[in-house]
Amino acid sequence: MKFLGIVLLLICVSWFDCELGRTDDSQPSQTFSGKRAYEYLRQICALGNRMSGSPAMKKQQEMLGQHFAELGGQVTWQRFTAKHPQTGQPVPLANLIVQWYPDSKERILLCAHYDTRPLPSQDVDPRQRREGVFLGANDGGSGTAVLMEMAHHVKSIPDRYGLDFVLFDAEELVYSDRTDPYFLGSEYFARQYRKQNRDYEYVAGVLLDMVGDARLSIYQEQNSVAWDDTRPIVQGIWETAARLGVNEFIPRVGYLVRDDHLPLHNIGGIPVCDVIDFEYPDRTNRYWHTTSDTHNRCSADSLGKVGKVILEWLRSAE
Repeated sequence: MKFLGIVLLLICVSWFDCELGRTDDSQPSQTFSGKRAYEYLRQICALGNRMSGSPAMKKQQEMLGQHFAELGGQVTWQRFTAKHPQTGQPVPLANLIVQWYPDSKERILLCAHYDTRPLPSQDVDPRQRREGVFLGANDGGSGTAVLMEMAHHVKSIPDRYGLDFVLFDAEELVYSDRTDPYFLGSEYFARQYRKQNRDYEYVAGVLLDMVGDARLSIYQEQNSVAWDDTRPIVQGIWETAARLGVNEFIPRVGYLVRDDHLPLHNIGGIPVCDVIDFEYPDRTNRYWHTTSDTHNRCSADSLGKVGKVILEWLRSAE
């Protein structure tokens, strides 16, 4: 009976580990865990608003740097400054770069922004627009969480290409859409990439933005389809989604979006397509840039489906 009890205990422990999405990090993991990505999202949101230069952003940077390093990524920081839109004082900024297979000359870029807008500027409540807390679970947190989970799976991706994760700071250090510039982090990254004396080239890239909404609908972004060098990337990702039966990737153009892929492509010459659910949960009931952008509006299922598609696309890259 004692032996039977030990066996049952071991079975229960094994089941519990599977339910939590735990894996042996020394072995390649085959299945992208939406549950674990969602837990990462919860941890990110627990830090509060993560606007550029804030104490919460610093805590996030420490957490992410440690996370990627422990999973074998080569972590570096691309540090720069920008003027605060309201005070004019310098704000310390940092793009987080994680390299895998750093010696490879042909590389793929997976990226997202990890800062949050200072205030919920689109909230229906005027007081919240001035004083509310914007957590940015979907807008900022979701792409970051997908990359955190993706790091568990890099060993299962063929090393035909090098792979870089980049998290951009100051995508929306914005108080006024009329006067304050977007995309400071990706623009800085693109300019540095263009001017530096380098021996590698990005052959493809994917920007992940707002990919966690529980009612996920990812249409193709118009710029990404129109550009000759990114159209094949779009086709490959959406064909991968169709093959996997992930119907939330809808194979037609849905919107034209200003996002980090613009400076990456137009300044850096990097072929990056935008994977984004811009109108969440739908066109008439959006929680974009409001206090309602919280983790409970997102889902493990959505994060898992996006991660599954991108992971399989990476595994099949030729």
